[in-house]
Amino acid sequence: MALLAENEMSDAGFDYLSSLNSPQRLAVETTEGPVLILAGAGTGKTRVLTTRLAHILMTGLAYPGEVLAVTFTNKAAQEMKGRVAHLLGRSADGMWLGTFHSLCVRILRRYAEAVGLQSNFTILDTDDQLRLLKQILKAENIDEKQHSPKMIASVINRWKDRGLTHNQVKRGEHDLAANIYQLYQERLSILNAADFGDLLLHCLTLFKNQPEVLKSYQSQFKYMLVDEYQDTNVAQYLWLRLLAQGSHNLCCVGDDDQSIYGWRGAEVGNILKFEKDFPGATVIRLEQNYRSTSHILGAASGLIAHNAGRLGKTLWTDEKGEGEPLLIRGTWDSGDEARFIGDEIESLQRQGESLGEMAILVRAGFQTREFEERFLKLGIPYRVIGGLRFYERLEIRDALAYLRLLIQPDDGLAFERIINTPRRGIGESTIQALHVLAREQGISLPRAARYYAESETKGAARLALRKFFEDMDRWRSMLDTEPHVEIVKIVLDESGYTTMWQEDKSADAPGRLENLKELVLAIEEFQFLPGFLEHVSLVMDNNQQAKEDMVNLMTLHSAKGLEFNTVFLAGWEEGLFPHPKSMQDSGQAGLEEERRLGYVGISRAKKRSIITYCLQRRMHKGWQTAIPSRFIKEIPNKHMIHINPNGAEVNRLGGTSSRTPIADFRNFKDIYEKPVSFHTFEIGDRIFHQKFGYGEVIEIDGDKLNIEFDHSGNKKIIADFVNKA
Repeated sequence: MALLAENEMSDAGFDYLSSLNSPQRLAVETTEGPVLILAGAGTGKTRVLTTRLAHILMTGLAYPGEVLAVTFTNKAAQEMKGRVAHLLGRSADGMWLGTFHSLCVRILRRYAEAVGLQSNFTILDTDDQLRLLKQILKAENIDEKQHSPKMIASVINRWKDRGLTHNQVKRGEHDLAANIYQLYQERLSILNAADFGDLLLHCLTLFKNQPEVLKSYQSQFKYMLVDEYQDTNVAQYLWLRLLAQGSHNLCCVGDDDQSIYGWRGAEVGNILKFEKDFPGATVIRLEQNYRSTSHILGAASGLIAHNAGRLGKTLWTDEKGEGEPLLIRGTWDSGDEARFIGDEIESLQRQGESLGEMAILVRAGFQTREFEERFLKLGIPYRVIGGLRFYERLEIRDALAYLRLLIQPDDGLAFERIINTPRRGIGESTIQALHVLAREQGISLPRAARYYAESETKGAARLALRKFFEDMDRWRSMLDTEPHVEIVKIVLDESGYTTMWQEDKSADAPGRLENLKELVLAIEEFQFLPGFLEHVSLVMDNNQQAKEDMVNLMTLHSAKGLEFNTVFLAGWEEGLFPHPKSMQDSGQAGLEEERRLGYVGISRAKKRSIITYCLQRRMHKGWQTAIPSRFIKEIPNKHMIHINPNGAEVNRLGGTSSRTPIADFRNFKDIYEKPVSFHTFEIGDRIFHQKFGYGEVIEIDGDKLNIEFDHSGNKKIIADFVNKA
């Protein structure tokens, strides 16, 4: 294959360029020197990447083995390879195309000995990593309850994401973790193993200690392309920068406005300082959007413009038209929110819209429960993307197992699930012995365990089982005297299950605790615990995703890279979105990442985007007044319409209007009229509430009733939750 000079190229024979717009074509044809392609949402980023790769090969600028292309998932790598082959009309084999990890493995297999490994080294997954850390903690006589293996693994992984070996970690706040890091690496070396973080870290060590190896790869790779550059961490950045010092032909594609993974090590600063890191870099902005309408793009762009840490670009379209303004819809509470969205989905379905082209995006996983319950009542099929349905999640299944065993003492499956969760020192050998005993006696597993616990046999397992059954008997005796919701809380707390997740330092632990609190709220809606468990059984048996056309339900993080005709963005309230933990941990940087999350959410929509919020949300502490998210007022007025819970359009003075969308306002609490009462309750009416029983209405404030209950005292209740006695 003869290498062609760039100035010898012409449009003849390069029909694949004719379908590109001017910035896209510039991004493809600017092959020399460092290039940053700022690709906004829906601007054809993948087409540019694959066409650029094909262009380099088709024009003879490089052989396949001289091209390095990095993606973030194996799926993306396979799709890219297929597209390039289609453009070339032949196989694209030979390119170094893959994820950071797969490319680093390829290098390390060849030079393993230089980093203290053998070429057949093992790659540990997360479970293996935790198992090894537990062994180290045990050997060092360190209490796992005080120093969680998951927490230590998280700290070590973050150090590796930043390119820090155990020798480079500064002692101080994490002395213990730093010491374990060193022991952990020593054990990995003995095992001839590496974890995922090591793959980058060992490559960096190799390049640093073996400059001739680095130089050979710098000479080999004439062109380097990197997708989703805004999601790279420090170690990945250092790896790329070392390799790019050869040809300097590094092309990074990304969108600083879609950097939403800071919590797992992504460093948005990598893309923000690209021009500084690579002097003379060409920056090309892809701003023509082929996905969304002008109103959606205007709303998303207006929101993200409030971020200070960005390179700046403005999305536009001349194909999709103006479309519908973004709708901001206020609701009274989360139940009202679910009803509104469910009704909108049914209406759109009647108009011929596919359910698969609709999505509900939430900030926190616990929010899905209300929508799942509503969809089941309406018969709307749904799928949860990037996660399990609410009642299928591990922590919910565990909690339900406790409750099932409470109601049905012979439930062997529930017993086996939770008998050692949290750990009680009841090992697998004990469980197997109990199974044998149960079969011999023809009794249930829990009865066999109780029989064993009450025997004279000595041992820690017997004592643990005795304590377990004493607790179960005590909780069961309370069913006739205490509210069932309070018993659920007692079981989760006194069993140690809540504490187990509170002490767990992994990234998903806070979400699991939120889900447990949401479970308690779900139970409150039922008069008796058995009724709730029966309801869950029916829910689990229903909607097994046999149908293809289903509403998509997911978190905002899971939605990146997807698109739908209609997107519902639920729960845009202060205290929920932006998420307070993000701001507490990272301050202004955390707030800006939350705003980028909102930008990603809005820009998923092709035809319509609807934001909802509640005026009050039922949290684990009871009903809490809420105000709309600060992000709502950052959306330009001309691109949205704001409807309050009464169904009236709101103007900036707090009144209503049939035309004027909401304008700038300072205090969200001032924009609402006094709520209209849709109930018929009057002061003095006798009412009944499922949990608190009978009472009398003593004060009315809109839909809030101040009720003096006969046995539960004074409480404020939403009118929808009580009936006239």
